[in-house]
Amino acid sequence: MSEELRISRVDITPVAFKDPALLNAVGVHEPYALRAVVEVTTDQGITGLGETYADEGHLRRLRSAADAITGMDVHALGPMHRRIADVIGDDRGGDGHGLTGMITTSSTVDRVFSPFEVACLDIQGRAAGRPVSDLLGGAVRTEVPFSAYLFYKWAAHPGHEPDEWGAALDPDGIVAQARRMMARFGFTAIKLKGGVMPPEQEVEAVLALRRAFPGVPLRLDPNAAWTVETSLKVARRLEGVLEYLEDPTPGQQGMARVARQAPMPLATNMCVVAFDELPSAVRDDAVGVVLSDHHYWGGLHRSKLLAGICATFGMGLSMHSNSHLGISLAAMTHLAAATENLTYACDTHWPWKDPAEDVIVPGMLGFRAGAVAVPRSPGLGVELDRDALARLHEQYLRCGLRNRDDTGYMCRLDPSYEKKSPRW
Repeated sequence: MSEELRISRVDITPVAFKDPALLNAVGVHEPYALRAVVEVTTDQGITGLGETYADEGHLRRLRSAADAITGMDVHALGPMHRRIADVIGDDRGGDGHGLTGMITTSSTVDRVFSPFEVACLDIQGRAAGRPVSDLLGGAVRTEVPFSAYLFYKWAAHPGHEPDEWGAALDPDGIVAQARRMMARFGFTAIKLKGGVMPPEQEVEAVLALRRAFPGVPLRLDPNAAWTVETSLKVARRLEGVLEYLEDPTPGQQGMARVARQAPMPLATNMCVVAFDELPSAVRDDAVGVVLSDHHYWGGLHRSKLLAGICATFGMGLSMHSNSHLGISLAAMTHLAAATENLTYACDTHWPWKDPAEDVIVPGMLGFRAGAVAVPRSPGLGVELDRDALARLHEQYLRCGLRNRDDTGYMCRLDPSYEKKSPRW
């Protein structure tokens, strides 16, 4: 086998899987989540997998990038990033839901590049007979802990049958949801998606969680729904309770004002979501913890670069999640395993997904005591289930959704709803 592995074909398949009615600061999840499965095949017949978003604009950019990188060696990741940047040009993509801050041109390139980089690393690992974590410097942990990700939610989407989790619209409902999730998955930390109810009620929910789960690290993320003044009131009420407070208020300047007086670290995946946003955040001491996410930080190597910057400037590192399938879970696990200073339990939406709806062969990944064992087989350690891929692609074609729009969906259900940041 020659040293070069050149890309001979790229397939991009959008898929849809069922998503519960999860509430957030800008609306509510629609009945289906959208993802794109990226398959990169080489001239020697090795195929690698990536996973990413599937909004229409992102799919268009992915297809342009796929054409541009065909013929390249899968090891040439630096030149590949530059070639994709040339193709993207000034085409700037939004996040579609307003929960991850401003998207710059540079971060758009990183979002497009990421699934191709993951697929190329999968190929490299398969060819070398080594897991992806080894390609990132080696695993420093054999399993990766994840956190329970709680949501205020309706029992069902309007017109649909109630889902298995039921409603959670008050502190008792949040605690009941947490008990069920902790019993099923054994998570070692708990995060509540806030910005939905008045801040006083969300404080009571966190305090109820503390009473129900003494000693378990707790987090609250209102997605910039509060003013600086409200953020400080909440922070003082929850002193000694929260592990960190995530994105309480909009923008780096507001975050810096809160950070100067809050008794716990502030975390973000909204005001620092690209490399060009790091210098000002460091200068103003706006955040104490950055939530990495390889889907928009440019893949696994660039996420390791982020980890090094965070270590240099004394910032903590956690990991963000969006609705995802098994390819992303595998990539997240390899990255977290090989990143020594990623010491917080990672976020994951995994419990909200129907176990029967995935694109990887069942049984290849799973949670035990709140953690996922790091795969030791070559590459990502997962295989594509082509029948399942076909089913979820057909579901994508049937469901009619082409762009995530939490606010638009909420407004269709409640015409009086208005997106506001800050709201309280």
